[in-house]
Amino acid sequence: MTQLRQDKQAPQRAATAPGVPTRVLAAKVLAQVIGRGRSLKAELAKALPTLDDSRDRALLEALCFAVLRRRGAYDAALAQWMQRPLGVREDELRALLLVGFAQLDALELPAHAALSATVDAARAMGRDRQAGMVNALLRRAQRDGIPAQPARAAFPDWMAGMIEQDWPEQAEDVFAASLQPAPLWLRVNRQHGSREAVLEQLAAAAIEAEASPLCSDAIRLPVPVPVAALPGFAAGALSVQDLSAQQVADALAPRPGARVLDACAAPGGKAAHLLERDPSLQLLALDIDPRRLKRISETFARTGVGAQARVLAADAAAPDSWWDGQPFDCILLDAPCSATGIIRRQPDVLVHRRPADIEALVALQARLLDACFRMLAPGGTLLYATCSILREENQFQIESFLQRTPRAGFLPLGEAFGHDSWAGRQRLPGEEGADGFFYARLLKKG
Repeated sequence: MTQLRQDKQAPQRAATAPGVPTRVLAAKVLAQVIGRGRSLKAELAKALPTLDDSRDRALLEALCFAVLRRRGAYDAALAQWMQRPLGVREDELRALLLVGFAQLDALELPAHAALSATVDAARAMGRDRQAGMVNALLRRAQRDGIPAQPARAAFPDWMAGMIEQDWPEQAEDVFAASLQPAPLWLRVNRQHGSREAVLEQLAAAAIEAEASPLCSDAIRLPVPVPVAALPGFAAGALSVQDLSAQQVADALAPRPGARVLDACAAPGGKAAHLLERDPSLQLLALDIDPRRLKRISETFARTGVGAQARVLAADAAAPDSWWDGQPFDCILLDAPCSATGIIRRQPDVLVHRRPADIEALVALQARLLDACFRMLAPGGTLLYATCSILREENQFQIESFLQRTPRAGFLPLGEAFGHDSWAGRQRLPGEEGADGFFYARLLKKG
């Protein structure tokens, strides 16, 4: 009887062991992302607040990102090492095994702690009968290592093929860079002080930082730190934003006091950047999803630009339902896209994206371009931007738009924005330490 009581209490003891709740959460998040098609960002947003320790939160994120980046190699190892594959209802157990592999492989955690915590996590999940199997597989990974795979193997064949077709000389670098952790980029709020002053504050806090010559507000941290440790972040003096996204403000470059539309504004970082540079802008931040307006308003409030902007839930592709007919001097169309340029930040793109998505996105982008150009004043500028690296969404999209729009022309952008891509510029993932991004600056002829 005593032994029976001890066995029933084993999962409870395992669940409270150090590091176990984090592994259990990682397995549950990944099971939702991989098995049920959920968004990694959304699942982490629910899971992270349940962990009190910032180190545990950082580990949870690192585990999930590492698994998604190396999932192909880990799945191949399971297929090679298991006599019988796991059943279709074993999503969480399979995800836990991948979490175990990631600890030994990508994160290089101490093997004893990784094995112990992961086996205890299996017990905490009610998998006592499979705990021995988990232990054996992780010991195999520790002894033999995860079989090597090229970076391309992490990508769906159709996506890898498109990248190779569009960027034959750079494709291997794109695959490799997309699977690496991204550096932390910061944007300096000019309303709070200069970049030089911020660099001095970061140095005083023993935070390594370097200014980018490509954007006057950008600072790169080679070693990321929690945002709470950044001097001035809470007060809005700094924001987290990749270099490529910051360069949108340089590419659009509205004149002082201009009437500006950010057509797909959430979460509001690019609009806030424009207003930090020039509070005199008459800016309307638009987003089709009313739930995302809260994110925009929070961004504006933290950075102190809320008084200069309007926020509206509306569809930029259907202006007749909301537009007052007064043309805009500048329009930013940061269009919905495949996100193939930011896989290092959103590795679940490798899981969720399908070929049919590209066709649907291209059609939506075309509708948005046509509608936004209609709202642009003669002589005005429309900046089309995506975080995609696929020519179908970028160069070919702009070629098609210019062919069907007689009054449209384009204004060339310089080498600071990436590779020449006919009417636009394309940065590929990892170049200058930045995300993959496309820019095309369009002009409405008078």
